[in-house]
Amino acid sequence: MEERVNKWSILVAVMLGSIMAPIDGSIMNIAMPTLSNVFHSPLDMVSWVSMAYLLVVSSTLLAFGRLGDIIGYRPVYQIGLLCFTLSSAFCGFSHTITMLIIGRVLQAIGGGMLLSMTPAILTAVFPASERGRALGINAMSVAVGLAIGPSLGGFLVSNFGWQYIFFINVPIGLAALLWAQLVIPKRSTRLNERFDYVGAVLAFSFLFTLLLYINRGSQWGWASLQGISLLAISIISLTGLIQAESHRPDPMLDLSLFKIRLFTAGTTSTLLNFSAQYIMTFLTPFYLTQRGMSASEAGALMTAFPAAMLVMSPISGVLSDRMGARGLSTLGAVISAIGIFLMSTLTLESPLWRIILNLIIFGVGNGLFQSPNNSSVMGSVPRHRLGVASSFLATMRNVGMVLGIAVGGAVFSNLSKYYSLHLSLTGKALENIAFMNALRVAYLTGVAIDILCAISSAVRGSHVQQ
Repeated sequence: MEERVNKWSILVAVMLGSIMAPIDGSIMNIAMPTLSNVFHSPLDMVSWVSMAYLLVVSSTLLAFGRLGDIIGYRPVYQIGLLCFTLSSAFCGFSHTITMLIIGRVLQAIGGGMLLSMTPAILTAVFPASERGRALGINAMSVAVGLAIGPSLGGFLVSNFGWQYIFFINVPIGLAALLWAQLVIPKRSTRLNERFDYVGAVLAFSFLFTLLLYINRGSQWGWASLQGISLLAISIISLTGLIQAESHRPDPMLDLSLFKIRLFTAGTTSTLLNFSAQYIMTFLTPFYLTQRGMSASEAGALMTAFPAAMLVMSPISGVLSDRMGARGLSTLGAVISAIGIFLMSTLTLESPLWRIILNLIIFGVGNGLFQSPNNSSVMGSVPRHRLGVASSFLATMRNVGMVLGIAVGGAVFSNLSKYYSLHLSLTGKALENIAFMNALRVAYLTGVAIDILCAISSAVRGSHVQQ
């Protein structure tokens, strides 16, 4: 990709696109009760507004990454921006829950294009000596989106109506689209390769059924007919994908990338990091409300985590350009593990400053881990495979999110029932002790996952392809 304009202007263009998805995702949780009332739908139905987006965006990332490698990162990114913006307006004008879910599916297609292209564009534009800084600064936009989403969502829903949680994406998307048109350069040549439709379908089938099984397994039953059927389809699709990609000259997912230790260890670390992160961020609001805090108070306190990431991400990016990724990512995972462990030591009477401090420690650890890790992964692959590397990194991130919520939720809910049945207490005392015992074990599960993340980071090696 040629550098015809200032690379920092390109970074700004990418950041405008990057901020929309995290804002949208964190806003949705606040709006769920309102959507249930407006559309007179049960929460189980309304939950598909979020789940449809997550399933589709996670399942299409690999295909869009490969498409970007073939036709160029700019057109895929711009089409993604346009699709996300128009579908946001469609969501806002929805008058039935079905129409809104369809809008979210369309929005996920655009979001998949954005998420799969962002690291590829930045890696193509910035030299290796500045790649970590660029990825770290871009991570700030994600942290800002996560931090302002809950409070912005509450403000929009309360003062303007639920439609505006989608309408807010329209001016941001149009500005990002215009800026991208002006500054992101075109690639002068196209790869003389064909898009692998069979691989794309098999990858979609594998990821969609796997994530649906993980997300709904506890509700439907892990060994139920629905659950086993989904798992069987997922395994068959994965087997078919590996078989098909092994024999294609231009595969959608280049399996030779997994021979690169930096790539394999880095993407595995991403999966583990986000699994632990989402155990923490999924369960902590329940802890805060158990203490008697309102949803708005809990949301405000939770911003300590992304705020710490906001500060640390660009710093870790700059440090990784000078020091490499292995030490920083490993240290970040260890600090994250310490943050979750400290959360497991809390009681319902713990002072607020301890909770805030623990969230800050956790945010510092995650901020220290992510930018160097992403830079290491993106720097390890050949330049003509940046798109698929970028999209696989995003896929592992999304799968980690789903796994974290599923694992954390399953451990917590099952142990809550166990302690409720086996403790010789009654009333509020039983509820509180069962709650905290289950929460501690769930947090400690996150500690174990972050320790595995630190190990996978430490064994990645230190050489980065320039």
